[in-house]
Amino acid sequence: MAATTLALVLGRLAVIVLAMLALAALLIVGQERLVRTHHEFRERFAAVAPYAGLLAVVLVANKVARDVGPDVSWILGIRITGHLQRLDGRLLWPLFPDNTPQVVVWLQSMATPELTAYFAFVYVYGYVFLLVFPFVAYFALPEPEPLRRTIVAYASNYVLGVLCYVIFIAYGPRNLIADYAEGLLYTQYAHYQFVTMAVNDQTNVFPSLHTSMAVTAALLAWTTRERYPRWLPIAAVLAVSVVISTVYLGIHWAMDAIFGIVLAWISVRIGCYYEDRPPQYGRFTDRFRGAIEAIPSRS
Repeated sequence: MAATTLALVLGRLAVIVLAMLALAALLIVGQERLVRTHHEFRERFAAVAPYAGLLAVVLVANKVARDVGPDVSWILGIRITGHLQRLDGRLLWPLFPDNTPQVVVWLQSMATPELTAYFAFVYVYGYVFLLVFPFVAYFALPEPEPLRRTIVAYASNYVLGVLCYVIFIAYGPRNLIADYAEGLLYTQYAHYQFVTMAVNDQTNVFPSLHTSMAVTAALLAWTTRERYPRWLPIAAVLAVSVVISTVYLGIHWAMDAIFGIVLAWISVRIGCYYEDRPPQYGRFTDRFRGAIEAIPSRS
């Protein structure tokens, strides 16, 4: 039953995101750039191939780390849930000095079915679109630097984010203050939990990778605002919506989102630094070849 539901949700996700990508490609990238990209596909892929290889390695390592990370984290990790809750409860003190609410409780006090539907859609579909569209848009540019910095920035997000998940053990508001904050994504749209459970652990809260990746995409859109002026406001609105949705839906503390923004800034800086410094695989290849040659043959 769970596998069937997961397949249906992933299928719907793929269809909706592909439709969004197709529409954005026509309206933002333009037919002329798309046609030119089709004719120059090999040259452009060769220009970013080392970076694409880096991202593939990081994604595989990320999958392994997410599988074994929680077990390692329970042995070596630092429990910070209480600290996050206390800090989160002080952020709104300038507005409510007498009785300061938790940020998530304050946001959910304004909840409506329409608002919940919007933030749930943004958290799932808008987020995936926001992350994937830069690959389409920047691959359609003749210069490889925008796509290179995007790949490095994304890879940095995953590496630093997963490292934080191992170091810090934290639960979200829906787990700790369930009497005051509701996990709206799961109570109103229960089928989404099959997707989140497949890719994440409930202690992977600090920082919010949804926030860091979304803000990274928006910051990268700023670096290409002259090439894609229409993309910048769309990316900005989606990124802000994703950041708010992580707290509004009861998944993250506001502090998770704040540190996610910091992580995004660091990742983009790393991406800009390495956009002209392709990864070198020569030393790794030589060591791998030497290890293979060291294995005794059956003869």
